Amino acid sequence: MAACPEALPLAGITVVSVEQAVAAPFATRQLADLGARVIKVERPDGGDFARRYDTTVHGESSYFVWLNRSKESVTLDLKSDDGRAVLEKLLADADVFVQNLAPGAATRMGLAAEALAERFPSLIPCSISGYGPSGPWASRKAYDLLVQCQTGLVSLTGNECGAARVGVSIADIAAGMYAYSGILAALFTRARTGIARAVEVSLFEALAEWMSQPAYYTLFGGSQPQRLGTEHPTIAPYGAYTCADGKDVLLAIQNEGEWLALCERFLEQPGLTTDPRFATGPVRVAHRDELNAIVAERFAESDSGEVMKLLDEIGTANAGVNDIDEFLAHPVLADRDRWRDVRIPGGETVPALLPPADLVGTAARMDAVPAVGEHTMTILAELGYSTADIQSLRAEGVI
Repeated sequence: MAACPEALPLAGITVVSVEQAVAAPFATRQLADLGARVIKVERPDGGDFARRYDTTVHGESSYFVWLNRSKESVTLDLKSDDGRAVLEKLLADADVFVQNLAPGAATRMGLAAEALAERFPSLIPCSISGYGPSGPWASRKAYDLLVQCQTGLVSLTGNECGAARVGVSIADIAAGMYAYSGILAALFTRARTGIARAVEVSLFEALAEWMSQPAYYTLFGGSQPQRLGTEHPTIAPYGAYTCADGKDVLLAIQNEGEWLALCERFLEQPGLTTDPRFATGPVRVAHRDELNAIVAERFAESDSGEVMKLLDEIGTANAGVNDIDEFLAHPVLADRDRWRDVRIPGGETVPALLPPADLVGTAARMDAVPAVGEHTMTILAELGYSTADIQSLRAEGVI
């Protein structure tokens, strides 16, 4: 059951978002989870293009279903004077405005932060861009994988056969997270001081922050971390090994006590702890191939269930390398009651995960995913448009 919006932390906050794809919708969906009213502005000719990324969820896009629950959808042609007039009325009553328009588009439409501050001094504008609103790359398009490449992330993923993209839209997600936290900070600042601060986030700078550790390692170590598949570049043994039943299990050794227990009770080779090739963490990394051969041989002797049971008994961190079906059936999600049913366009319901941050005493809002333009008439009526006005706007293609 969806939470009562009035009981949620952002009840009474209105967010207007001219958004598409992943980054901005991820930020605003989290605001909606906390009770904010999120009005999503979409194009009349099909809406957010993420609606058509795929059709796997009862005909709906898996991306769109993930990112857009609990929102209201209004269609507006923002290239028309009448469409921009409707947007102005929406912004007059809004607390937050989020946009991830193409480079330069917000400025051309009078939606840049400086222009909005003149017209709506209490509005918090949030802009999500590829490489920032200034600088030599301000006008470049930036999609998730492009940013993964530009930050060097792709050079760290994959294995000896080649690089690989991270399997989720990590640059978009990073930018959406920082936009979300930035908006919360701006709302707090406005409540405390009365000043509405603009929020600016770029995909590149968000993911650049997440690349800081390998950047330090490279800057001061003289070379970047190796690309090692599931293995850790600076710790060994730390990686996945194949068991007798064909399933991979990952183990992680973090300290000398864990290494001692692994040698004595799992590998049954206590002499490895004094072997000069493996006596310390750095030399284990230097002799990774020899160590991996020893560990892999032991894993191949037992089924994955037996391996994980024994590793648990000796206090060694481990995990099966799950596929998506195994993740969906994960006992932690089931036993902690983390799934809720959410309605999607067409009336079907799908399972959705609760937001990961639990606020004690509240329940996250888990309302429906909107059809394109589903709330247009209701919202226009709230703004004072008559039925005849709305029909006229529809006839002109404004909505």
